Amino acid sequence: MPRLSEAIAALDALWPPGSAEAWDAVGTVCGDPDQEVSRVLFAVDPVQEIVDEAVKLGADLLVTHHPLYLRGTTTVAASTFKGRVVHTLIKNDIALHVAHTNADRADPGVSDALAGALDLRVVRPLVPDPADPEGRRGLGRVCELDHPVTVREFAARAAERLPATAQGIRVAGDPDALVRTVAVSGGSGDSLFEDVRAAGVDAFLTADLRHHPASEARAHSPLALLDAAHWATEWPWCELAAAQLDEISDRHGWDLRAHVSKTVTDPWNSHSPSPGAPN
Repeated sequence: MPRLSEAIAALDALWPPGSAEAWDAVGTVCGDPDQEVSRVLFAVDPVQEIVDEAVKLGADLLVTHHPLYLRGTTTVAASTFKGRVVHTLIKNDIALHVAHTNADRADPGVSDALAGALDLRVVRPLVPDPADPEGRRGLGRVCELDHPVTVREFAARAAERLPATAQGIRVAGDPDALVRTVAVSGGSGDSLFEDVRAAGVDAFLTADLRHHPASEARAHSPLALLDAAHWATEWPWCELAAAQLDEISDRHGWDLRAHVSKTVTDPWNSHSPSPGAPN
């Protein structure tokens, strides 16, 4: 079995910490570098129910996309919910490692996994990483469909292929307009509208679209907007990441296997449609 330090080195090679945004908090949150690792659990959120799942699985390492502490803290007291997460991890000898915006920029990364879940062909990054001479890394992806579909059909595909959430898929735009090219970005994407318009795509699928940016985007062009739940757009990365680690394990002859949490940690758990609202 590899030691934690060896497993982390392999993960850092996939998602270099130096490629994360300056404001981000990535890397190892807790864990003994010398402990052996045989089971790894991948999840989007480092919340208590995921940590409890890691304990039940007998995992030695939990890898999440979202940071536990994005900003500094002065306490890990178990009386706080994040402190209780830390206490549970340490008491059960489970390390926590975070790959956030470094996984967003990676090749393949979060948006590649999202495109794959939607059966889209990736053409290039939406916002290329200037440090990548090959032009493969960066934020978001510009994609093509094998054949044109309507906005309505593409939204139905997204609703079917992405994990089920209370929100489902919200759509802005002509439901009968044809979609040939799509920009996708896992997680919050309304800061990328300028790049999306420059890409000249027919539709943009992301999460957390706010009223004013979405309204202004629709006023600029006939671009169709598809707004999915934040968690749902990032969960496919967990499956991609687990497969990547399994391949590394096989190549090194490690007795290590990766698992993916299917626990829905999207904070919204129910939905009541307005009477007479458009379907």
